[in-house]
Amino acid sequence: MAIKPSKFNTFTFFKLPAAWWCGVRLKYIDDHKAITSVKHRWFNQNPFNSMFWAVQGMAAELSTGAMVITQIKKSGKKISMLVANNNATFTKKATGRITFTCEDGHLIQEAIQKTIETGEGRTFWMKSIGLNEEGAAVSTFNFEWTVKIKKA
Repeated sequence: MAIKPSKFNTFTFFKLPAAWWCGVRLKYIDDHKAITSVKHRWFNQNPFNSMFWAVQGMAAELSTGAMVITQIKKSGKKISMLVANNNATFTKKATGRITFTCEDGHLIQEAIQKTIETGEGRTFWMKSIGLNEEGAAVSTFNFEWTVKIKKA
């Protein structure tokens, strides 16, 4: 059973309000891929008339984290998740609508299964690439996620 992006966007309004107010929206999600989008506007810009890097980071993180959340929910276990590390590369000015795609969902299930089996935390890296409306890459974000069974 896949989660609907509209339901997840309601979740962001209550749990990630900064991302919601900046216009970050989940557009597509399944077990392997998630797509988010955000449009350059006055309230999410930097002094150089492009999208503030942190807004891009929120959209990129959501494209990875949404899949982690859904896989944890699917496991039926109480598992914590946290970004332990991240890095980013910016290659072009971010204007217009930027779409972030992560296709690393296959990494999540194995990490969750190992943490359930061993009780030890696991880490894994996920990449999200942001493209502008012309299809040119504007930024690439990498997030090191940690998952760990919650103690009772």
